[in-house]
Amino acid sequence: MCDRTVLCVSGPDAKSFLQNLVTNDVTKLNDNIIYSALLNPQGKLITDFFLVDFGEKILIDVNSKASDNLLKLLRLYKLRAEIVIEKTDLKVSTGIKNKPEKGLEDPRNPKMGWRYYSNDDLSEKNIDWEKLRIENLIPEFGKELSTDSYILEHGFDKLNGVDFKKGCYVGQEVTARMKHKTRLRKGLAIVQTTGRVPFDTPIYANNKIVGKVFSSTKDQALAYLRFEAASEKMMAGTIEITYHKKDLID
Repeated sequence: MCDRTVLCVSGPDAKSFLQNLVTNDVTKLNDNIIYSALLNPQGKLITDFFLVDFGEKILIDVNSKASDNLLKLLRLYKLRAEIVIEKTDLKVSTGIKNKPEKGLEDPRNPKMGWRYYSNDDLSEKNIDWEKLRIENLIPEFGKELSTDSYILEHGFDKLNGVDFKKGCYVGQEVTARMKHKTRLRKGLAIVQTTGRVPFDTPIYANNKIVGKVFSSTKDQALAYLRFEAASEKMMAGTIEITYHKKDLID
């Protein structure tokens, strides 16, 4: 599990403030957790995160590498909203079994276990999170996800990370246009491999680059592909890549 930082938004305008910015519907927060993202006006990702209803506050569970930039942008967007945005010392605990009483099921996919927020780390040990997220098509910021990413190409609709009925948010127009295409031309997919592939290795089909490999185990990987150009059998360096069309993001 990657290093996480927990931000906190409090004050009477907390929900309405976030509702106008993020990709998911903040009104769904009711003693639970949702997955969401902040985009730039061109529809590209700034970062993804979890929003957690925490009493009178809303927690933002974000990759630590993106936390300072997210905090800076939220304060920039604050304007006259009656809110306080700050970094906390809370820890993010994760696991598959033995969920704490106030643990929350990962909203992206129940196979990703639970998340729990407190001053103590109660995480279960010896879980291969990398393998788990690869086999469940879960992208991670700093790996599959970057500030060049479009969220629908990375399956945010299937990860419950975007709401198409909530109304306006930053980057909403671009995201809505992509949603109404007949099919995405590029995106993230699970591929089978004959060995572990180094990160960012180009994928070739018919002597042309058709994508690249991101995270990899010894027999599976997450790959960003041009779907129409991809074939069932491809190569990434000396490793054979097998791609099944059924795995692509519709």
